[in-house]
Amino acid sequence: MPSTSLPDCAGAILQAFAARDTALTDIPVIQPAAPFLDMAGEALRRRIFMTESETGESLCLRPEFTIPVCAHHIENNAGTPKRYAYCGMVFRQARDDGASEFFQAGIEDLGSADFAKADARAIADALGILRECLPDVRFAVTLGDQNLFEAVVGALGLPGGWQKRLIHAFGNQKRLETLLDALARPQPVGGLDRRVAGFLADGDEAGLIAHIDETMQATGYSTNASRSPEEIARRLKEKLALSVTSLDAEALDALTTFLSLDIGLDQASDALTGFAEKFGLDIGSAIAAFENRIAAIAESGVAVADITYRAAFGRPLDYYTGLVFEITEAGPRAALLAGGGRYDRLLTLLGASGHIPAVGFSLWLDRIERAGSQAKDIR
Repeated sequence: MPSTSLPDCAGAILQAFAARDTALTDIPVIQPAAPFLDMAGEALRRRIFMTESETGESLCLRPEFTIPVCAHHIENNAGTPKRYAYCGMVFRQARDDGASEFFQAGIEDLGSADFAKADARAIADALGILRECLPDVRFAVTLGDQNLFEAVVGALGLPGGWQKRLIHAFGNQKRLETLLDALARPQPVGGLDRRVAGFLADGDEAGLIAHIDETMQATGYSTNASRSPEEIARRLKEKLALSVTSLDAEALDALTTFLSLDIGLDQASDALTGFAEKFGLDIGSAIAAFENRIAAIAESGVAVADITYRAAFGRPLDYYTGLVFEITEAGPRAALLAGGGRYDRLLTLLGASGHIPAVGFSLWLDRIERAGSQAKDIR
């Protein structure tokens, strides 16, 4: 049974937050489930502890802080830029180290107009706080960039449906490999009704919609309880288009070459420029934004050469849009101690009236506490 008392390192972390111009916010443990179910991705949705209110509203135990902190900001109509700090227990079904209840703390930086500087500050703050808590521990920092991946996928000229699939799979190595295999060896859609297949082959969308509507009426399907005939027809057309799409050998080589990049961040700019030139891809604006972030990281005092850029690296939450990073212990244990990234679309999806860019990170307090104990034992 995990302790309900904050780990000893929490005091030092809260002091570090106060020194970094943040407002400590209190987020209730019981949260509306809908935002997490809609926006957090399968990796989190499958692990949430659900309950229900007396009125039937779906609720859950707080599985993370980013979404409720952003909702809190919108509800209070707070101005930006604003830096929120938090510290408390989160609840989600165990996946790696067996704990279903554990402590997290972090900073959410909302509304900063200088994206590169805000990204660099998130990395510098996370790393700086870890160093304050664990002076005897060496760290490894890994950085990815979803915006760069999206730029490469877009430059390859894939249909929109395939682009969505690949982007949604970013950070999930097995899923990406499955999709790349499907692009290399497309398979026809099987099991289609003969008349549906005929309408699709003829490109007769109106006939297809009418046939689906007729079938739904005959079988008692209610369009209020399921997708409309138009939606079903659109999805069938998309499925057919995806099934016959394939990447030529050079484009597939470009995508696999990009995803294999795993180098020091100080070498990443030259590597990305060389990659784009080799395959003739127009991703210059994405590379320029990436380079601006590298410069900002260097200006923040973090050694760029000590960070690894991994092109295939992502974090398993759907709301990330650009920078993603994690900090682990260096060496064979490699316990994940901090992770975060940029999520510029999240506040709009949660109901903000205007666009609010955002970046943040979380610290795993229980793991930080264990790392400190192990470092003392070794010493």
